[in-house]
Order: sequence, then C-alpha cells, then structure tokens
Amino acid sequence: MSKILIRGAKVLGGEPQDVLIDGGTIAEVGRGLSAEGAGRAGGAQDVTVVEAEGKVLLPGLVDLHTHLREPGREDSETVLTGTRAAASGGFTTVFAMANTFPVADTAGVVEQVWRLGKEHGYCDVQPIGAVTVGLEGKKLAELGAMHESAAGVTVFSDDGKCVHDAVIMRRALEYVKAFGGVVAQHAQEPRLTEGAEMNEGVVSAELGLGGWPAVAEESIIARDVLLADHVGSRVHICHLSTAGSVEIVRWAKSRGIAVTAEVTPHHLLLTDELVRTYNPVYKVNPPLRTERDVMALREALADGTIDIVATDHAPHPHEDKDCEWAAAAMGMVGLETALSVVQETMVDTGLLDWAGVADRMSVKPAQIGQATGHGRPVSAGEPANLTLVDTAYRGLVEPAGFASRSRNTPYEGRELPGRVTHTWLRGKATLVDGKLT
Repeated sequence: MSKILIRGAKVLGGEPQDVLIDGGTIAEVGRGLSAEGAGRAGGAQDVTVVEAEGKVLLPGLVDLHTHLREPGREDSETVLTGTRAAASGGFTTVFAMANTFPVADTAGVVEQVWRLGKEHGYCDVQPIGAVTVGLEGKKLAELGAMHESAAGVTVFSDDGKCVHDAVIMRRALEYVKAFGGVVAQHAQEPRLTEGAEMNEGVVSAELGLGGWPAVAEESIIARDVLLADHVGSRVHICHLSTAGSVEIVRWAKSRGIAVTAEVTPHHLLLTDELVRTYNPVYKVNPPLRTERDVMALREALADGTIDIVATDHAPHPHEDKDCEWAAAAMGMVGLETALSVVQETMVDTGLLDWAGVADRMSVKPAQIGQATGHGRPVSAGEPANLTLVDTAYRGLVEPAGFASRSRNTPYEGRELPGRVTHTWLRGKATLVDGKLT
C-alpha cells in the first residue's frame, strides 16, 4: 500500500493541514509535510498526493441504521451495492438492520452478513441482531449467541417493527446489560398506527389519509426510557421524529438515564406538506412531520439532546415505489445524500460546525455501536478512516448515478450542497475524485 499525502485539507473545518497516511494509519498531521520525504527508508518513493485545498477532512462517517436487504431482498440492495453507496457518501462503517429474509436473529445469519462485508471491502459492516425471533415480538432471539459470534453483535433492534410488549422489552434490556449491548427501539405503538399512512395533522385531514399520531412514537419512548432506568441498561431511539419525543429524551437525559437517540437526514429537511403530491417517494416510517417538528429536531441535534444522525437507508425496487400511495412501500435511500442534507440543514444554517458534524456522524455513532477504530481523531497513530468533502460544491441530485441498487430518493432534481470526493478505509482508497475504486 502506497503512502498518501493529503495536502492542505481543513481538518474538521479548521486551519489547512497536511495529513500523511502510511499503510492503514495516520502517520503525521501538520503543515508543510513533504511528499519527497514520505518514502520508506531505503526504498523507492511511492506516494500518492491528494490536493485538498479548501476541502474539509472528517473521520470516516458511521451509520448506525442501514438496510442492506441481503439476504432475501437482493432486488432492493446487496451488501456489495449498499457498501459501495456507503463509500460514495463518505461512510467507512455501517450497521446493517436485522429485517432481512431470513431475519438476522441467529448467529449464522449475522455472521453471513458480516463476512459479506469483509469480502467486499468498501466499508466495514456490523450486523444488528433482531431483538425477537422473526421480529414477531413474542420471544427473545439468540442475543448472547449473536454477541459471541464472529460478528460480535452489540446492537439489537426489531426496526421496522416495535418491541411493543413491555415485558419482552424489559427482558431484552436486562439481557444486553450483561455484555454492554444496547437495544435500538423502533418507537411505534402498533394499535395507534393501524391504517396510518402519514403524519396525523392538518394535511392528513385535508387529504383524507390515515393519520400517524405523534403520541404513537412518544408513548413508546417514554415507556422505554423508564424501563432502561429501572434495569440500569442502555436504550437507543431510532429515527426520532417529533418535538414531543425530543422533550422526553431531554427529560430522560436530565435524569441520568442511559438513552441515546438518532435523527434521519430526511426528518431534518422534509415536511408532511410534500405528501400533497401523493408521490410515494415521500412515504416513510416514521412519517414526515410538520415544520415545527423539523425545527425542534434541528435544535435538538445541535444541543446534543439527539446524539447522532443515522440514514435509515431503506432501498426499494422501482415497482414497490412507482405505484399508488396506499400500496407503496415505506422508506428512502439516504447513504449518498446524508452529508449534503446535514450540511444544508445544520452547517449552512449555523447550527453546527464541521467538528460538530464529525461528532454526530462519526464519533458518537461509533461509540454507541462500539465500532472499534472508527470515529477516531484525525491525528497521528489513529486508523486512516477518513472522508474528504468539497463543501463549496452545489449540484442537482441525480439518482441515475447512485451506487445503490435502488433509486427511491426524495431529493431527485433538488440542489444540495457538498460532495464527498475521497473516502479511505484503513488507508485504502474506496472513493477517489468522486468515483468508486
């Protein structure tokens, strides 16, 4: 592996510096580093120089909530195409949700996903194990076996379905506490969302579509933070989407309860007003909420009440989205646009600086998921998991050019800022000048 000299990058948005990568490690960070002096002693010079003037260098992004679909729905996505999409978006590790076919509720299935990630090499893949067998909410899955497997599972979720039984949720929290794991809850009270197709409010009333009330999310979050407090365990809230949910998490943190929460890029930008188009690309779980909710989510991400951004990358084939609203699948792809949306909603608005973005999209998700070697400082001796961003770029989103197998993006034809130009996984380039290697 040749040495790489990244010249003149704004590390975490700060003053320009040079970064020298040697093998899989950051060898040196400073000003005026010399490419000529970077060769191995006694050997031929073999240095790749990347001119990065004006660009921002971040630790490789970490996504705690990705749907890779394999095994079982390879028509939507595979581990290969999903990790290529991840590298294109600046990610060096993703956590793969368990709602595959078969469900990732055994050591065998999580190891299969983990090994596919190892084989393809575009980013690290950490499987998330199901909380209950078959995502049915009735019996705990093999949590311990999945943790002890080669995949080393630390995060468990029935995402796509809520662990709605309080006793099952309590038992799961007690079980993962033994090895420092975390339960990631899809907060959706099922009885309150029967027949729901969009956010419950003015727009749903005018359109005559079944409403999805905020309380369906908030009631589960309130219950689960109290359960986590009762058993002394960790709970993580997936795709938090309402202003009320923010207040509950804020209260729980003020009490010292071990809760973390994520927000998706689309909930930071889009509102339920878009459903007036009846375009199924805007159909998602949880649904797009109101402008008031969007503003509350941005403020909560800025002040740390919401810990991280997670994509909830949910690919679907054309036929599952290009249909009438009622029949359409829920979900949006997000890996390749996440950083751009965060730049537009958080950085360009002054709510976060680039160091804050690194914290919310790399450092904290790596800590929550225990992704060793990721979310580390950009400094000498650290693993060279890095992404370089041209923050001055503005361009239209063109899904035809996505690396993902699916194209169900809500941003098609929309101008967004920022473009990932390079991604390195342990010093190996996975993306160069915006093209996958």
